[in-house]
Amino acid sequence: MSAVDTWVSAFHARSAQQPGAALPWLADLRRQAIYRFADEGWPTRRHPRWQHTSLAFMDQQDFAANAVAPDAAAALARLRGDDAGHWLVFVGGRFNAELSDIGALPAGVQLTSLADALDQHPEAVQAAFGSATDGDSPAALNLALATDGAWLRLPRGVALEAPVHLVFITNATDASQHLRNLIVAEANSEATIVEHYLGEGEATTLTTAATRLQVDADARITHLKLQQEAEPAIHLASINATQARGAHFASHSLSFGARLARNDIHTRFDGEGCDTLLNGLYHLDGRRHVDHHTSINHAQPRGNSREFYRGLLDGNSRGVFTGRIIVAKDAQRSDAMQRCDNLLLSRAAEADARPELEIYADDVKCAHGATVGQMDEDSLFYLQTRGLDDAHARRLLTYAFAAEALDRIALLPLRKQARAALMARLPGGELLEELL
Repeated sequence: MSAVDTWVSAFHARSAQQPGAALPWLADLRRQAIYRFADEGWPTRRHPRWQHTSLAFMDQQDFAANAVAPDAAAALARLRGDDAGHWLVFVGGRFNAELSDIGALPAGVQLTSLADALDQHPEAVQAAFGSATDGDSPAALNLALATDGAWLRLPRGVALEAPVHLVFITNATDASQHLRNLIVAEANSEATIVEHYLGEGEATTLTTAATRLQVDADARITHLKLQQEAEPAIHLASINATQARGAHFASHSLSFGARLARNDIHTRFDGEGCDTLLNGLYHLDGRRHVDHHTSINHAQPRGNSREFYRGLLDGNSRGVFTGRIIVAKDAQRSDAMQRCDNLLLSRAAEADARPELEIYADDVKCAHGATVGQMDEDSLFYLQTRGLDDAHARRLLTYAFAAEALDRIALLPLRKQARAALMARLPGGELLEELL
C-alpha cells in the first residue's frame, strides 16, 4: 500500500467519528478533499510552488508516536507564565478543556473549539470553512482529516484587550495531528491571536495546520505564530486572510522547530485602503529546512503592504523564501514593499530568496529586495576593539540581525515571549542575555 493510500484509508476509518460528521455539507467537503489528495499526492519539485521543498520523501516516511508522553501541563505552565489572556489548549489535535482557560469575554464573542462550534454554529462555520480546492494537496489533506482547532468570532465593534492563545501540543499516542482554525472579525473589531506549536521527543510526527481569517471593514487583527516543535517533526501549514475595506492584518511567523516546516501565508485586499504586515523570522541548524511561501494580492486601490522576512542559518540547514506581490489593473495608488534577508552562520548553510512583483497598474509605488551574506568582518572587529571576544561578538551580531524582526511585534509581552524563544535556540543565549 502506498503512503497516499495509507492516508486515504485513515480518512475512511476516521470519517464517521470526526466532529461534524453528521453535517452533509462538511462530509461532502471532506470527501472532495481526500479524493483530491489521492489524485495529486505529495508535491514534488515539478510543482511550480514547491521547487525548493519537495515532499516526495513523504511516500517513504514512517510516522511514529512518541514513546513517552510530554507533560502538557508543565509545558503550558512554562509557556504561560503570568499571562492571563484567553487560552485554548489542544493536545494531540483535540481540545483539552482541563488545561484551557478561556476567561471572561465581551458579550457576543464566540471563542471555542471547532468541534463545539460545528455543533453550536454550523451555518457560521460553513461560511468560513473554506473549499477543497484551496491551496495545494497538503491543504486538502488537512481539510479531510482535521479533528479540531479554534473558532473565534468577533462581533461588530468589539475589541479583545488580552490576546487569544491557541496552544497545540503533540502527544505520545498520535503520530499526526491535523488542525483547522477559523477566525471571523466583523467590522471595527480588534484582536490579537497567538498560535503556539509545542512538541518534544525523538519520533517523527506530522502536523498540518490551516488558519483562515476573515477581516471585515476597518477590523484590526494581529496574528503571531510561534512554531517550536521537536527536531524530528514535519510541519505543513497555511494562513489565509481576506481583508475588506480599511482592514488591517499583521502576521508574524516565527519558526524555531521541526526538521521541515512549510508555511504558506496569503492575504487578499477585497476592499480599498487595506493595510497588511507580513513579518517572519526563522533560525535553522543541523539539516533543518524551512520554507515560507507568501502572496499579497492588491486587488483593490490604495492598499499598503509591508513584508519582511529574516533567516539565521547554521550547520547544513536550508532556508527558502518565495514572496509574491500582485497589484491588479484597477488597484491604483497601491504601495508595496517586500524584503528578505538571510545571515549564513556556517559555510554549508544555504538560503534561497525569491521576491516577486507582478504589477498591472501604473500609479503604484512598489519595491523588493533580498540579501544573503555572512557575518560582517568590520563589525566583528569593531566589537572586539571594545573588549568582546570573537564568540561574544558573533552572538551579539547574530541577535542584532534577528532583533529587527522581533521589534516589529508591537505587543510587548509577545515580543518578550518571541525573544525568549529565540534565545533558547541561539548558542550561548544565556551569555547573550548578560550583554543586552
